[in-house]
Amino acid sequence: MSLTEARFHDLVDATQEKLEDIFDDSDLDIDLESSAGVLTVKFENGTQLIFSRQEPLRQLWLAAVSGGFHFDYDAESERWMCDKSEEQLGEMLERIVKQQADVELDFEGL
Repeated sequence: MSLTEARFHDLVDATQEKLEDIFDDSDLDIDLESSAGVLTVKFENGTQLIFSRQEPLRQLWLAAVSGGFHFDYDAESERWMCDKSEEQLGEMLERIVKQQADVELDFEGL
């Protein structure tokens, strides 16, 4: 069963709020910008993570230094899963944030 538009937006909003909370609670010197469904995380070293919703595809997209990734919501696990690697969003973010900002953050629950 595919996500309804309303459910999709609720899930992305909740995910972006969790991400903002995780980054706000960290000791990182970062800038967070949220506008028109796009969340941008700017690290002190100039690198960025950009999270955007792709409504027609019902996907959450992530742009990082290491590439672009597309996530589908898996209702069974209640997690966003990469459509290519099947890696969970939280697991991927732990790796990507370590690579880009050289810090370990816990993205459990994403």
